[in-house]
Amino acid sequence: MREVSSDPSARPLAGGTTTPGEDWIAQLTTPGPARDDALRRLHALLLRGARFQVSRMSALRAAVGAAQVEDVVNLAADEAMIAVLSKLTTFEGRSRFTTWAYKFAVLQAAVELRRQAWSYREVPLDAAPPLIERQPSPDQYAEGTEFAAAVRDAIEQVLTPHQRRIALALLVEEVPIDVLAERLGTNRNALYKTLHDARSRLRSRLAAQGYPTASTSPRREAR
Repeated sequence: MREVSSDPSARPLAGGTTTPGEDWIAQLTTPGPARDDALRRLHALLLRGARFQVSRMSALRAAVGAAQVEDVVNLAADEAMIAVLSKLTTFEGRSRFTTWAYKFAVLQAAVELRRQAWSYREVPLDAAPPLIERQPSPDQYAEGTEFAAAVRDAIEQVLTPHQRRIALALLVEEVPIDVLAERLGTNRNALYKTLHDARSRLRSRLAAQGYPTASTSPRREAR
């Protein structure tokens, strides 16, 4: 297959012209040899997008290992292909079709690489990790320590054990939500709901103590 430009949206057709989005849509939705060729070219584009994104995530790529990277790329491209084909009716032509489709591969590759990197890692669900000190000024240190203590107390006192473990895993440990859902035998929606409830409780507790929340001023209110 002939090499293409680094710009995913500039892939030429046999006649030397750039494929308009509407031509892609027509080819991908009309059975026949043209559709088969369009599917092949689309999958090749998504493979390039997935491989490009994985190449940028060096730390996670190293955690996954070279032997698994190509599997991640292919899986991401396959999943992106399904997503693109299922959303053809949502393409509005605001960008080139190839640019629009390329983004699906980039996003899916990031998700798949994170998922694979966490597949065999322990997911901490019980204890909160220690706070990391970043050499603040004395005043910042005092304020930060006070706020950190308030947050820690709120986590311990106003969250249920289930809310606590979900909040710490998703917000502190940055466990991918799909991985956490699989480990706990639940689904993304249930975890999002739990996290939303936990955040609401924490905001209410901190606001009652005079700390800033989304609905208060950036500075702590007088007590």
